[in-house]
Amino acid sequence: QVQLVESGGGLVTAGGSLRLSCAASGRPVSRSGMGWFRRAPGKEREFVATTGIGGSTLYADSVKGRFTISRDNAQNTVTLQMNSLKPEDTAVYYCAAAKDMYILSRLSRAYDYWGQGTQVTVSS
Repeated sequence: QVQLVESGGGLVTAGGSLRLSCAASGRPVSRSGMGWFRRAPGKEREFVATTGIGGSTLYADSVKGRFTISRDNAQNTVTLQMNSLKPEDTAVYYCAAAKDMYILSRLSRAYDYWGQGTQVTVSS
């Protein structure tokens, strides 16, 4: 019943911006720990950002200062604002939700639900 659907990916030049959205159904994001992960070609899935109850956030060092994770409880969505994009940001980006609403985790195994992913390609 729980579904996470990412959108907003696409092709952008280096230095540009994209905003990814994750629309959740079947579970309120207001009571979920929400995260973004990404998988670049030939690489393992890696942590990008997470937000917990009260708006607390945690970011990977590689995106800190450039990306911002936030949630809109009314729309039941979580977003990832991506600025100053670099070619190394190219990856499939995944939205994830954890039943534990207090969690701020970098680990994939901490999350219970996953979206299908949206492709982000940054050209140099």
